[in-house]
Amino acid sequence: MIGILFGILFLMLVLGVPIAICLGIAVCVAIAASGNFNLFPAVAQRMFTQADNFTLMAVPFFILAGNIMEKGGISKRLIDFIEILLRKIPGRLSCITVVASAFFGAISGSNPATVAAIGGITVPRMKEKGYPKDVAAAVAASGGTLGVVIPPSIPMVTYAVTASVSVGTMFLAGVVPGILLAVVLVGTNIFLCSKYDSAETGKISMKQVLVSFKEALLAIFMPVIILGGIYGGLFTPTESAAVACVYAFIISVFVYKELTVAQVYEIFKKSAVSSAVVLFVVSLSAPFAWFMTNQNIPTLIATSVLGLFSNKVALLLMINLILLFLGCFLETQSIILLVTPILLPIATSLGLSPIALGIIIIINTSIGMITPPMAVNLFVATGIAGCSIGQISKRIVPYMVVEIVTLLLMTFVPSIITWLPSVAGM
Repeated sequence: MIGILFGILFLMLVLGVPIAICLGIAVCVAIAASGNFNLFPAVAQRMFTQADNFTLMAVPFFILAGNIMEKGGISKRLIDFIEILLRKIPGRLSCITVVASAFFGAISGSNPATVAAIGGITVPRMKEKGYPKDVAAAVAASGGTLGVVIPPSIPMVTYAVTASVSVGTMFLAGVVPGILLAVVLVGTNIFLCSKYDSAETGKISMKQVLVSFKEALLAIFMPVIILGGIYGGLFTPTESAAVACVYAFIISVFVYKELTVAQVYEIFKKSAVSSAVVLFVVSLSAPFAWFMTNQNIPTLIATSVLGLFSNKVALLLMINLILLFLGCFLETQSIILLVTPILLPIATSLGLSPIALGIIIIINTSIGMITPPMAVNLFVATGIAGCSIGQISKRIVPYMVVEIVTLLLMTFVPSIITWLPSVAGM
């Protein structure tokens, strides 16, 4: 049964069939092969039950909030303020891109949205400063990997629903890893990009700093409202996503006045399509996960893997290699929904908490977004910079290496991930 289920799944993936359809067809074929046709109604039931989930409502709201911020002038004001703060750092424009991506990721929860919103502003500036276009694109693409690691994060919501863990705890667990990755990327940019962009020597007045801060204050305050509201008990993560939408809409339309009626329509249309794609995949993952559990497949796989790898270090390395490999071909939501039921029992046997496993999965899939061929961040960045995938693929390697090294550090020292939730008593 394992061979039929996964054989059909991977055959369909190789043929280029969308992941949601692959999951649905694989389950239906496996049920038919088992001869237990009474299980077919359960497919529709599981799909509906998964979609009828209050927590998942956060996904379309965060997608909408990210799209509003991308077009509403929020990202531009963030960048202008960060540029003043980091003007004394070598390779400052590349460092500004990373820090701004971290801030934007703390609002949007999406990698491609972060690359588009921040890279759309900083890449042209980097090119004007003398950065090669492929270097500028690589900087923006690597900075975009922070979008789903720094909370709030759409994949964290998906993982929390799949693994039955707290969304709030997942958000809190992503803070330290996200900051660590941002620091590593800034350090890499200082080393690689200082030859294109030296530190400024002129002085800047406190008045300029305060004016820029005032312009960016409402944008900076947004993640404070979202995360502060969650951990202050004012609203749930799902409600925080709705608050983020309303807040972003108000300041973009009535304060910054950069959104037109036509843009608002396009934003809602784009958000609806993106949400439908994500939620359709999530819905069809439910019968797939249910059928695996029904056939005891996760336990069988976990037992086999643990029998092959008695060494904990080797097993953790193998988990990361598998996740990185899948990240080259599948998008984040699909990987989370596909591997979580399988990896959870393995992680538990290794003493790795479900929260730490979730962050490790999300970072792996985020690195996958800068790893060809399924490198969404690279596609967005090349479109902005006007270079080819071949050109940016060479420039992205140093960023991939430092992110993988940081990932391995967190894998073998999971307290980096779990420290903040444990301090908060979660």
